[in-house]
Amino acid sequence: VQLQESGPGLVKPSQTLSLTCTVSGGSIPTNVYTLNWIRQPPGKGLEWIGAIGTSGDTYYNPSLESRTSISRDTSNNQFSLQLNSMTPEDTGVYYCAITNLVVGYARWGQGTQVTVSS
Repeated sequence: VQLQESGPGLVKPSQTLSLTCTVSGGSIPTNVYTLNWIRQPPGKGLEWIGAIGTSGDTYYNPSLESRTSISRDTSNNQFSLQLNSMTPEDTGVYYCAITNLVVGYARWGQGTQVTVSS
């Protein structure tokens, strides 16, 4: 299974970031999994943004919840992130990942750089 993030590399302050993760190649060896978005600001550790489960339920980092929306398009094997009101502090590498921590399954995309600048 491969994951590929896509979206703009440069976003202006106050704009909305829209990223899409496309899943391809093979099948996920579990019927229950979580589709996640994670980011890493420059010089800092990984920060979980949020996720959507196979049931369609969404889960968000409380610090970002008011600005975040995650959705999925099962027909196209994609899931998406929208992050509103972007600021320079949102600059970083954004990753998508599929996980089932119970069975120890995880696949990550290679990440995409997002820079917030006017």
